Amino acid sequence: MEILPAIDLKDGKAVRLTKGLMDSAKIYSDEPWQLAKTFEDMGSKWLHIVDLNGAFAGEPKNLEQIEKIRENTSLKIELGGGIRDEDTIKRYLELGIDRLILGSIAVKNPDFVKEMAAKYPIAVGIDAIDGYVAVEGWAEVSEMKATELAKAFADCGVEAIICTDVGRDGTLSGINVDFTISIAEASGIDTIASGGLKSINDILVLKNTGKVAGVIVGKAFYEGLIDLGEAFKLV
Repeated sequence: MEILPAIDLKDGKAVRLTKGLMDSAKIYSDEPWQLAKTFEDMGSKWLHIVDLNGAFAGEPKNLEQIEKIRENTSLKIELGGGIRDEDTIKRYLELGIDRLILGSIAVKNPDFVKEMAAKYPIAVGIDAIDGYVAVEGWAEVSEMKATELAKAFADCGVEAIICTDVGRDGTLSGINVDFTISIAEASGIDTIASGGLKSINDILVLKNTGKVAGVIVGKAFYEGLIDLGEAFKLV
């Protein structure tokens, strides 16, 4: 199981939100690339980046910082937030990003996602509130169940699903293990848990299910609740 440290970008800074609310942003670094380097030095292989401004704007908004992170680390990078068309996908791949996360567009145009997944390294981001898919930077809740959306992408070339329980994101209240497993079982695709991780025990519980491919670590690291170096050794 992979541990993917997260860097959420807002106005060029590394921040964390609570339950996806932009006005809840707490700044943790003015130089996100230095954070990425720290994760690499701790033993990370992957980095999870979200362009928060991009998620709301529907287009890249933190390119300068993303380029700095790419230039200063050898980490594999998956990136989401505002990726709505093939030109943006190509632009990021040319920049050296390893995998692109398609979120809102996966609900509104699943055929586009399947087409892109056949050509490029694509992950689908499924963010849910009470089991229903949230879109547009979590500002809207659709009428589609998260498990239905996950099932729609089975066997189409999608590399991974990143599933987030929005109600837990940034709350340090623990990963929603049952929700994560339901997504993995519905899709048959490598599933990465996100939202609410609070301790190394959460990581061990996920690992012991044998059904989860990865977990994203955000606020628990930034608030000093988890020793990432130790966590990498455990997995």
